[in-house]
Order: sequence, then C-alpha cells, then structure tokens
Amino acid sequence: MQKFILGRKNHITIISAILIILGFTSELAFHQEQMAMWSLMLASVLGAAPIAIQAYQALRVKVVSIDVLVTLAVAGAFIIRNFEESAIVTFLFLFGSYLEQRTLQKTRSAIKELTEMAPESALKLSESGEFEEVAVDEVDVGDTLLVKTGAKVPVDGTVLSGEGHINEASITGEAVPVGKRKGSQVFAGTILENGTLQIVADRVGEDTTFGRIIELVEEAQDSKSEAERFIDRFSKYYTPAVLILSTLVWIFSQDIELAITILVLGCPGALVIGVPVSNVAGIGNGARHGVLLKGSEVIHDFSRVDTIVFDKTGTLTEGNPSVADTNYYVSDIRKTLGYLSSVERESDHPLAKAIVQHLGPVDTFAVQKTDVVAGGGIVAEVDGHTVAVGNVGLMEQQGVPLAEKVRKDIERFEAMGNSLVLTSVDGELHVLMGIRDQIREGVKSHLQKMKKLGVKHLVVLSGDNQGTVDLVSKQLGLTQAHGHMLPQDKAAFIKKLQAEGRMVAFVGDGVNDSPSLALAQIGIAMGSGTDVAIETSDVVLMNSDFSRLPHALGLAKATARNMRQNIAIAVGVVLILLASVFFSEWMNMSIGMLVHEASILVVILNGMRLLRYRS
Repeated sequence: MQKFILGRKNHITIISAILIILGFTSELAFHQEQMAMWSLMLASVLGAAPIAIQAYQALRVKVVSIDVLVTLAVAGAFIIRNFEESAIVTFLFLFGSYLEQRTLQKTRSAIKELTEMAPESALKLSESGEFEEVAVDEVDVGDTLLVKTGAKVPVDGTVLSGEGHINEASITGEAVPVGKRKGSQVFAGTILENGTLQIVADRVGEDTTFGRIIELVEEAQDSKSEAERFIDRFSKYYTPAVLILSTLVWIFSQDIELAITILVLGCPGALVIGVPVSNVAGIGNGARHGVLLKGSEVIHDFSRVDTIVFDKTGTLTEGNPSVADTNYYVSDIRKTLGYLSSVERESDHPLAKAIVQHLGPVDTFAVQKTDVVAGGGIVAEVDGHTVAVGNVGLMEQQGVPLAEKVRKDIERFEAMGNSLVLTSVDGELHVLMGIRDQIREGVKSHLQKMKKLGVKHLVVLSGDNQGTVDLVSKQLGLTQAHGHMLPQDKAAFIKKLQAEGRMVAFVGDGVNDSPSLALAQIGIAMGSGTDVAIETSDVVLMNSDFSRLPHALGLAKATARNMRQNIAIAVGVVLILLASVFFSEWMNMSIGMLVHEASILVVILNGMRLLRYRS
C-alpha cells in the first residue's frame, strides 16, 4: 500500500489542488461551508498520506525529517479544525517535492543512446581467406577485419592496408575527417567516409575507447547522484527543535492548543515553496532566453563555478572547416578558380568540399585525366592544362617553384592554424588557400563577461593538434590549452581540477564530450550537439548560441541568491511567529495563519523577480 501511494504522489498533488480550489470556491462564492469543509478535509487526508508514509520511513531509520513535522502539523490542524491550513500545507509540500524530483532526476537514456551507437557487426577474415560478417562480440584481439566505405569501425585497431578518411567526431569531436593509411590507429564507433581499410584488432568490447566512454558516463552519473537537498539538511536541526519546543510547552503549560499552535506556526510553509518558486522562475527565465537549467541543485552548483573547461570544435569554433585565408599569385584568376573547382568536384575529401562550397557557382571544365597522389593531392588535365591541387609536398614533387614571398605566406597561414591547399597551372603557382575551423562570432567578448562574473580559469581541451589549440587559446585569452586529448584524457583532466578543489563546468557538444559533461560538477551542452551530450549535461544552450552562456551563469547566480533570500524570509517569519506566541499577547492562530500566507506570497513575488532577469 505504501508503494502504491508513494508511486502516485503526482496524481495526489493534482487531486489535492482541485479539492482546495473546490473548497475555497464553495465557501467564498456559494457559501457552502459544509462542502468546503469536506473538500479541504479530503485534500488534507490525501495530501498527508504520502507525507506520513515518508515520515514513518524516516523514523524507522532514526531520522527526524521535515516530513515528520509536516505530518504532526497537519494532525494538529485537524484537532483544532483548521482544515484550510492543513490542506494548503500538504499541497505546498507535495508540489515542492514534485518540482525538486522532476528537475533533479538524471535521465539514464544517455547510456542507451551510447549503446545503440556502438558497432554491432564486423567483417572478419576467416580461415578460408574470405571476409565473413560476424557479431562484434566474436572479434578477438589480433583478428584481421575489413572496413568498407560508410561502415563503422568495429574495434580499436591498426591499419594493415588501404587508405581512407575516417570521421572521428564520436571520439575526438573534430569535424574534419582524418586520413588513414598503413600503421594509422583507428577507433571503434568511428565512420569510414571513403576508401577501404584492413585493420588488426588491438582492443575489443569494453576495452575500446568507445566502450570506455560508456563506462565513464555511467561512473560520472553515479558519482553525482548522492547530492543532498538543502531542505533535508536544514530539517535535521529545525524539525527536532520545533518538536522539542512544542513538547516542552505542552508539558509545562498543559495547554494542548498552544502546543499545537506552535507546531502549526512552526510548519515552514514559505520554506517549502520558497526554493521551488525561485527554481521555477529561474528555469523559466532561462527557457525564454535559450538556456535549459536542469534543477535547483544544478543552479546552486553552477552559481559557484570558478573554472570552465571548453571543448574546441563546435563549442568555441563553428565545427565546420571553411576557407579562411586566400592568396592569389596571378592577375587573371577567373579560369584558375574554374579549374580548381572542376578538380575538387572529383574528390570527396572534406577540404575539397570546403573549397567547392567557398568558390560557389563558377565556370567548370571537363577533367580528362586524374592522378591521385597519396598524401599529396590531385594532378589532373583540365582544358588542355596540367592542374595540381594539394599540399606543399605535391608542389615540390611537381617542380612548382615557390618564391620567398610564397614561403612566407605559407608559414603565416600555418601559424594561423590552417590546413593548406595550393593550386598550380602548368607548373606555376596560382592560388594558396588556408582552411580551418573558425572561431564562433563574439566568443571572445562572451568569455570576458564570464570572467567579470567570477570565473577565474578558462581552459580548452581538444582532440586537435597542440598548435591549433594554442592558437585558439591565444586568440581568445584562455588560461590553459591542451591538444591531442581523447575522452579519457579529458575526463582525467576534469578529475585533476576537481582534486585541486575547483568547481568545474565543462562545455561540449559531442558524444566524446559526454564523460566530461557528466563528470564535471556542471556539464553544459550546445543544443545542436548530440542527444547523448544534451541528456548527460546539466545545462543546455539551445540553438548552440554561445552568447547564452554568460546569461546562464548570471542567471544561476541570481537564482541561487534569490533562493537564499527566500530561505531567510521563511525562517525569519517562523522565528518571529514562534517568538510572538511567547512574548506578545496579540498573537493567535488567525494572525499566525495570515502571516504564514503573507510570507508565502512574499517569497513567490520575490522569486518571480527572476522572470525579468537579464544579463
């Protein structure tokens, strides 16, 4: 029966609200006092049932919780036939509990999503020399596997033969696919965008990098599930104090009504609703401004953050490689751009796609002959001309002279974190392009705002090379920058910061970010990121609008401050009421109830101020 009632607390809350509305409407509008009394009595009994059960369960483990005080207060209100107060107190308590549980519960569907993304099958070399499809569980370390275009890499391994480009966003978070050839390392869960690879399995199953991601998310979520609500901590001292006071008054005065009055006046109605109303108002403001805050505990921790760690790609940067810098070395470039577009349209390399998109609609030409130079680029015959498109090595191989000015341009482009694409026509260099993932617009100013809000350390972690990460850090004025970071490296770095006593927030958007998002005290996901990242996080920036991050931090601080104000108001009112019972002649039950309701209205109005908050 207890399980049945507790499992329907939300339904009971709704029914209690309806009965309270019916009771007050019957009395005030239709003067049906009998109907009002029965409605409020029923609301009190229904509302008190789950609270009384929780009080009983707490007492069984020798904990005097706030549920005990509310139960006794409701019983006291019944004895003195004040059904309005008993009904309202139980409803407010249940409603506050509902708000807390709804916002603080962590969804476990992130683990399911991760598991569904894991590869399920592999093409394994059999004893007959043929590749046969088997379940990924049947792959052992040392097995030879075949990975075709569009397939997921089934295990962590090393390339034995073949070439191709792999999208490693699920592991490193980087948008640009990585070229793979003999000797290259590959990771389970990544996708081969082009080419064919034979690999040898180095790590399988739970030992793979992808398997470790799932394990890290589970560990991090569990480590954050022990947080205790402030109200429960407060009640350890407050609840026994009120009970002892009420008992002493009854013993020494033999006045049962006075003792019950103290219980009722001591019932923290404003305290019960004060924190949830601040929480709801803060969350409502965030939702209107593109920020999802997942609960009051999140708000409390977020308000105390002193270190924010960022993933680079898709967070500080756009997440899509594009042409950032261009130099031309001939006067008439129109035909050259047509040749370049014609050649790049023949390739499915991500840099080629970025160039085609950058050039847009230009005149194209038929490509008669194409020669792909491994690790260099493409040499093609176009409109009777020899066109070479690729890196510096390809230009040197083709005997294209690179003047001193060109080499200085190349050094400058590389220093800016670009991947280089050079284009020559008939042995003469015509175009130098730099392609990189560009920093989001306005990020630097938003980071400065967060410093003003009290964030002392801004750190970037990325799977990209250290040079590129250092460049981004320098441009944005970050405190630290670390490259070549796999998911487990990021998680270890977060743990290191926490061991130093820092309150850490992590901002990311990919599957690879989910362990760090879950492990940090506050995980912040970009809204256009993966579902796993969003579900694992505590804060979501909808539409990936980075400008919402300073608003989210400022709002969290304002909401936490508002919660403390409401707690002070609620506790202050209770103390004044209790003191007035002993030290004044004017305090009685009716005045006490009026002050109670007034205090509830005050904390609600104070909480609603958050709806107007702007950073």
